[in-house]
Amino acid sequence: MNSLRKKIDKIKPHFTEGGRFAKLRSVFEGFESFLFVPDRVTVRGSHIRDSIDLKRTMIIVVIALVPALLFGSYNVGLQYFRSIGADAEIIRCFWFGFLKILPLIIVSYVTGLGIEFIAAQIRGHEINEGFLVTGILIPLIVPVDVPLWMLALSTAFAVILGKEVFGGTGMNVFNPALLARAFLFFSYPGWMTGDTVWTYNLTAGENIIDGFSGATPLAYAAGGELSGIPSFLEMFIGTIPGSVGETSTIAVLLGALILIITGIGSWKIILSVFAGGLAMGLLLNLVAVNPFMELPFYYHFVMGGFAFGAVFMATDPVTASQTEKGKWIYGFLIGVLSILFRVLNPAYPEGVMLAILLMNLFAPLIDYYIIESHIKKRLKRASLANNIQGV
Repeated sequence: MNSLRKKIDKIKPHFTEGGRFAKLRSVFEGFESFLFVPDRVTVRGSHIRDSIDLKRTMIIVVIALVPALLFGSYNVGLQYFRSIGADAEIIRCFWFGFLKILPLIIVSYVTGLGIEFIAAQIRGHEINEGFLVTGILIPLIVPVDVPLWMLALSTAFAVILGKEVFGGTGMNVFNPALLARAFLFFSYPGWMTGDTVWTYNLTAGENIIDGFSGATPLAYAAGGELSGIPSFLEMFIGTIPGSVGETSTIAVLLGALILIITGIGSWKIILSVFAGGLAMGLLLNLVAVNPFMELPFYYHFVMGGFAFGAVFMATDPVTASQTEKGKWIYGFLIGVLSILFRVLNPAYPEGVMLAILLMNLFAPLIDYYIIESHIKKRLKRASLANNIQGV
């Protein structure tokens, strides 16, 4: 690492003011700070100083996503071999799936980071780090067969209209990864119906890629065919059709553990999302006017993207509520709305995306009223104290 540091220091003057490549300063600083923690610190004002910066925060989230990515790679291969009636060992399933997912990851990062670099150059600012997470989230929440040009288009939409127009990382109102999925859902609904998930297939004896659509558990539930839903254990493990990173609740919970232990993700939001889902699920069980409402409430936690959304989307520190009490309200409403949209909207059985985007919009309002409430309580206490002293 010392030799790498020396090489970077040697070429650094070329990217500073007056150097031959001064216009590429933001790009150089982006790569430098990715490799090494910057030695610049605040010297005045009230700041929290610790050993972690935004890049390291984003890297921890990426690490937390690794279990979902690894299992998703295995599951894509597993669903393929199941579709052709063949048995395959774990390594073969994983490698097959990984090679299918890798282009999605490459296109997502190349498109998103390319736009981030251009925006930084135009503004003369440092490169934002937020896309380190967004770039891996987008491939995990889309169907594995989505055309690469659609993925590039949705990623560009999310970065430009979801982040850059608001000022970049830390200023966006909506979760960028969910905006990419929403763009695909509303622009190309045939690819994002939420009813069936394409499974990679290959016509026997020919080099022709074919498609096989496997119904998801949510599709069976929305159609009232509860008998077609896999067992709770199978859905908890994740060996079912679904988007790349959303099928395995175990993998998602491992990621949640990493986020909570490191303090990167809010356990209050995660817990309150599940609490809201529990409350709405029990309420619908009591009413039960259709088969979907009769589905045991705990099944919702392992179906679709509920767990993934609760852990990796709802906890986004930029778009979520910032106050402690607001986090409980914010998460609880996401859980309630997710199940409500899922059960009462037959056109779209997966409601987590819409619930989180809607609450992203209301998060600042929640925090505003929480803060106003605290101010009023403090003023009331101060007024009461003054009255007592006056007596």
